[in-house]
Amino acid sequence: MTGQALRLVIFDCDGVLIDSEPLSQKMLADEAASYGWAMTEAEMHGLTGLNWSALKPIFEARLDRVLPADWPTTMQSRLIPLLAAGATAMPGAAELLRATAALGLPYRVASNSSHQEMDQKFAVTGLLPLVRGRVHSARDVARSKPAPDVFLAAAAAEGVSPEECIVVEDSVPGIAAAHAAGMRVIAYAPHGYVDAEGILAPHGVVRSLADLPPLFEAALG
Repeated sequence: MTGQALRLVIFDCDGVLIDSEPLSQKMLADEAASYGWAMTEAEMHGLTGLNWSALKPIFEARLDRVLPADWPTTMQSRLIPLLAAGATAMPGAAELLRATAALGLPYRVASNSSHQEMDQKFAVTGLLPLVRGRVHSARDVARSKPAPDVFLAAAAAEGVSPEECIVVEDSVPGIAAAHAAGMRVIAYAPHGYVDAEGILAPHGVVRSLADLPPLFEAALG
């Protein structure tokens, strides 16, 4: 973890702090099946980390049809009650946030999810008090991940340079976004990391959230 001294940690939401991806993936697969698309596991993996607006043109190209203009908002509206009922915190998420704060490190959350989705996830898991006022959505910026916009917005809000940030991500679009932002990135891969693109090797890979605070402390300089 070489580079400028660490001044900000930016966490992705889904797959890092919140275990909601099984819910959204099932909903995505069910939606694809309703159009006759039997989505494979590899296809599902490739779509992980993208928001509904980014998924719309992918669905349209795969299905060779135009989806309703309000498809992204419809899908989001359907997902929110599922999240409220079934989202859980990733193991060690609360402890990670407290340990990061104990190091004197500011942290923020930057996600492709909407604020409405994240409000439900953080409320139902009890993490809301730990992230309130620190959350950034791709809906707030021009482009979602894999573009760097939401990470750059988080750094700007804290008043630090990209080189002073470390991002913790679990998806290929998120890792690509962190690289595009000029930030160091650690991949959280509890089930094994696969560099699908061959060019997105992160600065580190951890299997447990408990492995992160020592890395942060070492990067403080």
